[in-house]
Amino acid sequence: MTFAPLTRTLGDRPVGPGHPVYVTGEIGINHNGDLAGALALIDAAADAGCDAVKFQKRTPEVCTPRDQWDVERDTPWGRMTYIDYRHRVEFGEDEYRAVDEHCAKRGIAWFASPWDTESVAFLEKFDVPAHKVASASLTDDELLRTLRATGRTVILSTGMSTPKQIRHAVEVLGSDNILLCHATSTYPARAAELNLKVIHTLRAEYPNVPIGYSGHETGLQTTLAAVALGACFVERHITLDRAMWGSDQAASVEPGGLQRLVRDIRVVEESLGDGVKKVYESELGPMRKLRRVPGVVAEADANAEGPQSGDREPVAV
Repeated sequence: MTFAPLTRTLGDRPVGPGHPVYVTGEIGINHNGDLAGALALIDAAADAGCDAVKFQKRTPEVCTPRDQWDVERDTPWGRMTYIDYRHRVEFGEDEYRAVDEHCAKRGIAWFASPWDTESVAFLEKFDVPAHKVASASLTDDELLRTLRATGRTVILSTGMSTPKQIRHAVEVLGSDNILLCHATSTYPARAAELNLKVIHTLRAEYPNVPIGYSGHETGLQTTLAAVALGACFVERHITLDRAMWGSDQAASVEPGGLQRLVRDIRVVEESLGDGVKKVYESELGPMRKLRRVPGVVAEADANAEGPQSGDREPVAV
């Protein structure tokens, strides 16, 4: 199958303009290290009609600054050092095998944001449809080069990044197999700082790259607005309960909201149409009933393709 230059593939799914919006439920570490919770979140995403769920994968000793290892903090599992906490919420191969099997059973894809090169090697043990670069990792050239070498589609979030940093990351990754996501990396993000028009800015700057949206706001309206502005990929954090312990829970969508979000994304994308103004057959009856003056173009011509060049002079209205 041959796809247009603006199309990327995530597994067996084409993603880009003209294709259904690819909706991802970002589980991240909202499972709090509990496999049963992760499987329940997968179920919630599948029930809502999401195309995929996403996790985060870290090697704690690599991703945690050494001076933070022994800092103690209170957690739901008691007081522990930060490095022990990072291990407590990190899934290993057994858990991801269970995730992989459960996603296959539910007919939903999964992938992850690796935060280090060891995590890339770990995820390559699975047939994930893509890799995601978290906004915090956009400046990690070594990670970007490792991800490019996998040959998989790379989804790049652009939060907390300057235009020059984004341009450099695109140059490192190459533009042929990436998808860019506009994002604001505040949890939760205020509406005044979402700046959704950057979706158009990125499209103009990278005309051969599909543009998506990774949202960290509360509420659903702004994500729907991102779709209306042309986002072909949408990611939102999901949770079973926003009151659960964890830094990302408050900026996440609960199962009921996720169902409404996916439903409304499908309505919005259907309503966008193709941009070609036409008279629909369903309008002919109201036209005959309500239009008293036929106008310059006769009713019989209303469904035609439109005048050919030079057929008639433009009509001022």
